[in-house]
Amino acid sequence: MQTRFLGRADYAPTLQAMQQFTAQRTLQDTDELWICEHPATFTQGVAGLPSHLLHTGDIPVVQTNRGGQVTYHGPGQVVAYPLIDLQRAGYFVKEFVFRIEEAVIRTLATLGVTGHRVAGAPGIYVRLDDPFSHAMLDQRPQLREPGSAAPEPVFDGLGKIAALGIKISRHCSYHGVALNVKMDLEPYHRINPCGYAGLQTVDLSTIGVNADWEDVAKTLARELSSRLVTAGSA
Repeated sequence: MQTRFLGRADYAPTLQAMQQFTAQRTLQDTDELWICEHPATFTQGVAGLPSHLLHTGDIPVVQTNRGGQVTYHGPGQVVAYPLIDLQRAGYFVKEFVFRIEEAVIRTLATLGVTGHRVAGAPGIYVRLDDPFSHAMLDQRPQLREPGSAAPEPVFDGLGKIAALGIKISRHCSYHGVALNVKMDLEPYHRINPCGYAGLQTVDLSTIGVNADWEDVAKTLARELSSRLVTAGSA
């Protein structure tokens, strides 16, 4: 997989480039991973409800074709876009999401931070009282009885540090994951992040980790590359 570091990139042309790459790629084309950060932008998923946009002010809102609700991108956030031929890689969307989340968890672990999954809510979360604790969450994903309803996510005591939203077209993925490093978090108060009113969003700096954006970007790129190319890579 070829990794491209795009630096600071406007959201709309980056989305257009991903769509064009995916529409034109052939079976012979190499998978790619794009790493960047965006200027301040709210993005709304295909199921996004206007009610989750509270007071966006001077920050533009871009309608996208990814899954999920509204989220925020801004300086100090590492954004990773895996452009993967999933059919060739040999796994399905659910495992693709799991692998992306695992790459984020491993990236956080290099900084001593414990990332968690929450049942019913894609993305990665940290304990607000102790981001370095390895204790399992009560609200972690667990085996369900066949036919049982999906759990309602519970965010008590947690802050969201990475958001995930993807699109699959022609068996190929685009959009991706955003990991918060050192940001102005105020814009998150202008929305219901990922459609959840009151969900607290954090970055590494607010939980006491002083990390360099470029170092985190390189680590996340390495962790994603090691997990996404083939079914045997995890």
